Amino acid sequence: MSGSYDDAVGVEVSSDSFWEVGNYKRTVKRIDDGHRLCNDLMNCIHERARIEKGYAQQLTEWAKRWKQLVEKGPQYGTVERAWCAFMSEAEKVSELHLEVKGSLMNEDFEKIKNWQKEAFHKQMMGGFKETKEAEDGFRKAQKPWAKKLKEVEAAKKAYHAACKEEKLAISRETNSKADPALNPEQLKKLQDKVERSKQDVLKTKEKYEKSLKELDNATPQYMENMEQVFEQCQQFEEKRLRFFREVLLEVQKHLDLSNVASYKNIYRELEQNIKTADAVEDLRWFRANQGPGMSMNWPQFEEWSADLNRTLSRREKKKASDGVTLTGINQTGDQVSQPNKHSSSLSVQSNTVQSVQSSYNPFEDEEDTGSTVSEKEDNKIKNVSSYEKNQSYPTDWSDEESNNPFSSTDANGDTNPFDEDASPAMEVRVRALYDYEGQEQDELSFKAGDELTKMENEDEQGWCKGRLDNGQIGLYPANYVEPIQ
Repeated sequence: MSGSYDDAVGVEVSSDSFWEVGNYKRTVKRIDDGHRLCNDLMNCIHERARIEKGYAQQLTEWAKRWKQLVEKGPQYGTVERAWCAFMSEAEKVSELHLEVKGSLMNEDFEKIKNWQKEAFHKQMMGGFKETKEAEDGFRKAQKPWAKKLKEVEAAKKAYHAACKEEKLAISRETNSKADPALNPEQLKKLQDKVERSKQDVLKTKEKYEKSLKELDNATPQYMENMEQVFEQCQQFEEKRLRFFREVLLEVQKHLDLSNVASYKNIYRELEQNIKTADAVEDLRWFRANQGPGMSMNWPQFEEWSADLNRTLSRREKKKASDGVTLTGINQTGDQVSQPNKHSSSLSVQSNTVQSVQSSYNPFEDEEDTGSTVSEKEDNKIKNVSSYEKNQSYPTDWSDEESNNPFSSTDANGDTNPFDEDASPAMEVRVRALYDYEGQEQDELSFKAGDELTKMENEDEQGWCKGRLDNGQIGLYPANYVEPIQ
């Protein structure tokens, strides 16, 4: 027998090598992946910009709320100014984070968008020009070698079939020799068939070896042509990788506030304001303005007068028809001014006000007076801020929202700073192209192939509002889905 045959030889061994026919498609797919990665990076930056915007809004609302509470509260003096310095810090930091948001969207986001538009050119029939050029280049380089490979496979198949036929013919001849009933003529036919099968084996083997040699001769040229197209794809990918590295470095610079001079100045100024708080100075101020250091119009002997200098009893002061005569009260006309936070002066509405020396005794019986003017003003101050007096505080700290004075509901209301206006549109069923995991509470999560309902059209930032089949409503990237035909 001129050739041996093994049944295992006919089993094709799969290979994942780049040089196998059609395996260049992974390199071609990388071009399409580059376009998708640009979209992913833009979505990533857009989401971070929304976070920066929301944080800035929360800082501003927090600063506004607590500035009012502190100013209307009982704290005073240099410690009050130090406390309010935190609100000023929040407002300035809020402005910096809004600048970060603007840099991310106006510079980084737009830069990626413009580069993507310049690097990838869409075709009328779909796909990208760069992808088609790579596909055509690889196909052209591989076509001659693939044709010869097909001839080798056919020759190998024919050779293996001839070997199998030869083995079968020899087996029949051997069995016939042991059969006495077989006549010589039949035996001669079997022997002739064995001879012909041996000749077929020689011919198919020669053809197989010839086609394999031709394939080997064509391989160097095939490898050279494939290398050329592959290098072109490598150069295109290198531009994308270098561009991504450049953009990521710029994003890092925009996010890193530690190198911003104004950011450092904010906390340097905050530290200085806190260090200027002086307990001794505040105590001295309180003593002079609210304590024993205040001036007092001590009672003195006064002559009776029938004119305006007559002494009014506290009961007479309550009559609306009579004028009000009190020492230290300023004429304000028809308006009642609000008392200054740290001032002891009062303004009272009256028809006729004359400044005279007051002689009422603060130790008079309460049954003659009712509530005094100063008590009314105290009640007015008490009502300025519920935080100052009327708010009750739990003795133990709790993370429960009902006991937390820093609840986001109090500070920010029920609005979501990340919500953005979207134009209404007809609901459309869409299908997810890729997996997406929501990064915020107002975003949807889905898997590739999932179906959902688009409720609003895409906004200028590339986001849509939609509803999952379970009823959940939220935002998702518009380029992650396609309409269901």
